[in-house]
Amino acid sequence: ASEMKFKEINEAYEVLKDGDKRAAYDRFGHAAFEQGAGGGGPGFGAGFASSFSDIFEDLFGMAGQRGRSGGRERGADLRYNMEITLEEAFQGKTAQIEIPVSVTCEPCSGTGAKAGTKPKTCSMCGGAGRVRQAQGFFTLERTCPGCQGRGQMIEDACPSCTGTGRVTRERTLSVNIPQGVEDGTRIRLAGEGEAGIRGGPPGDLYIFLSLSTHQFFQRDGADLHCRVPISMVTAALGGEFEVPTIDKGQTKVKVPAGTQSGRRFRIASKGMPVLRSRQTGDMYVQVVVETPQNLTKKQQELLAEFEKLSSGATQPEAAGFFTKVKDFFGSRASQQ
Repeated sequence: ASEMKFKEINEAYEVLKDGDKRAAYDRFGHAAFEQGAGGGGPGFGAGFASSFSDIFEDLFGMAGQRGRSGGRERGADLRYNMEITLEEAFQGKTAQIEIPVSVTCEPCSGTGAKAGTKPKTCSMCGGAGRVRQAQGFFTLERTCPGCQGRGQMIEDACPSCTGTGRVTRERTLSVNIPQGVEDGTRIRLAGEGEAGIRGGPPGDLYIFLSLSTHQFFQRDGADLHCRVPISMVTAALGGEFEVPTIDKGQTKVKVPAGTQSGRRFRIASKGMPVLRSRQTGDMYVQVVVETPQNLTKKQQELLAEFEKLSSGATQPEAAGFFTKVKDFFGSRASQQ
């Protein structure tokens, strides 16, 4: 086995000396030396590719950085999904959340060893978590097989955490949600994630916000949009109506005579606050002219009379349309 490993190391050394082979490795990795791959050359078969990768990871990947801190590892980051209303996004709020997280085990203070005992330094690696082995021209460094890179050995594990150094607990946190947050906004709480392993630093907690659908408003960035139905009479003669605003107030919208369905009215500074800014969006009110339904006989007669009295002046868009239709068919008839 040692003779084979020495042969593999020498072959790897030949790759380092050969500019073309080194370039092939830089470009394709160990796949460049598998059978059938271009640039492999004789003596580099598929069986060598795996060993080649391992050797070069030790030489250049610096895998040995793991474990040198006594097996300490950073805790995992956590994600928490929170749904809020549009009003809460407008006002901002402080929310209380409860999440299950891994925290440092108190009986063993995160060491994983039973109270009154301590982890022992690994005799194989001396606590480094890595062992070195001289092979020909190289000194290879690998994860210590005795402690799996932790640098310590636990002979008597803590019964509370079974040697992991962490236990799961419910944690209550306060989350400050600023004004103007949007759907998909991410809030980071540093150090509120999983506890680190064997004294490592904790991870972070990320709050992902989603906004619930509002019954009246649709949001577009900092602007708010709403649709309000108005009567045919109001559209024709003009008038005004009140609409609610996101700040729990009301505002009046004046409708000029002859307003067409779909027209939008802008109400300045009645939208959403811009996140981390003093600016505020606008509110847009779109009117929809409602066609009367279930008319009485008298109402039908009045509308019919109104139609008789109508002219191009009262319905300019319709008059213009039918004029274009007449001209269109007239031009077709003249061409026949």
